Amino acid sequence: MVFRRTPHLRTRRPARRPDTPSDRADRPWAAVGMLAGATFAVVTTEMLPVGLLTSLGAGLDVSAGTAGLAVTLPGLVAAVAAPLLPVAVRRADRRSVLCALLLLLAAANLLTALAPAFPVVLAARLLVGVCMGGVWAVAAGLGARLLPGPSAGRATALVFSGIAVASVLGVPAGTFLGAAAGWRTAFAAMTGCALLVAAGLAVVLPPLPAEGAVRLGTFPRLLGAARVRWLLVTIALLVTGHFAAYTYVRPVLERTPGTGPGLVGALLLGYGLAGVAGNFAGGALAARRPRRALRLIAAVLGAVVVLLAPAGGCAAGSAALLLVWGLAYGGVSVSGQRALTAAAPEAPEAASALFAGVFNAAIALGALAGGRLADGPGTTAVLLTGGVLAGLAALTPGRDERGAATSP
Repeated sequence: MVFRRTPHLRTRRPARRPDTPSDRADRPWAAVGMLAGATFAVVTTEMLPVGLLTSLGAGLDVSAGTAGLAVTLPGLVAAVAAPLLPVAVRRADRRSVLCALLLLLAAANLLTALAPAFPVVLAARLLVGVCMGGVWAVAAGLGARLLPGPSAGRATALVFSGIAVASVLGVPAGTFLGAAAGWRTAFAAMTGCALLVAAGLAVVLPPLPAEGAVRLGTFPRLLGAARVRWLLVTIALLVTGHFAAYTYVRPVLERTPGTGPGLVGALLLGYGLAGVAGNFAGGALAARRPRRALRLIAAVLGAVVVLLAPAGGCAAGSAALLLVWGLAYGGVSVSGQRALTAAAPEAPEAASALFAGVFNAAIALGALAGGRLADGPGTTAVLLTGGVLAGLAALTPGRDERGAATSP
């Protein structure tokens, strides 16, 4: 009998299938991290002219005051764009909307870098305002959507961490690059940053269809709820008070004996690092009781800002208060967003849009009020006004997350 060897059967390895939307949905933290990249990109672009005003004005032959419009204009446009953009995009996939906004941000930065005259810069900064309002309104509530349940607070904190990191890293890095290679190079670098974030969003975000078309009529309905109105008043008072004081914190610190430019820069860096820590601490605090967390932040911030007025003669005291200030303010964005989402669970994106609109309007109002006071009564009046406004935010009435009424 002849035995024949059975031929060896070779099995073919299955081809690796391409990345699919379901795969992306399995990487929610990567998606949330990329949303933080989007907030980093828009906030760095928003604040970059602050460190480049002198060189930008000199390069385009305008005064420093006129160049300051490059900071004011985007904030005002963002306050209007935040509630209108979700209405305009209606049921469009939110991943596509965010990618388009980051591409528009890249175009705006490139236009600024190539601008032959200051009016072109202002046109580009108008586009930046649209991107700011849109990204805030759309991205703010997606962290809780990608990671619902117990992780929602941490996810929202991570999304908003891009704001704090922009202050600590993005703006100083852009300012350094502008000083070394010119202000146009700094904006060109932000063009590349926005393009990278847009590509990252396209890769890691799963499809995110709108959970319900936002219509103009949604906003009056939300504002008809007392809990939403009082939260917006709280946020407006707190943010206006903060920016009235913080916009002019440098001259406040410089009046302290022995505080030179180097020490002021180090103190502001410490403030920014404390803000990053405060962002995550605020997210943890707001996970269960966001309204209560927001009130606590307002009370601490108001007290610290008022105490800075008599502490002006003590460098150590001023430094300690500034760090507490950064820690408190770092939790404002995440606590406010979580509180509004809890107050309006039926319309989270519309609530985010109102939050972004009020927040950006309060930034502009605070900076304007602080400037008028600084030119008149002086920095002490700036601090006292900012502290009182934040303190009033801690006293606004409302309801906690379990529905129990809370007294003012």
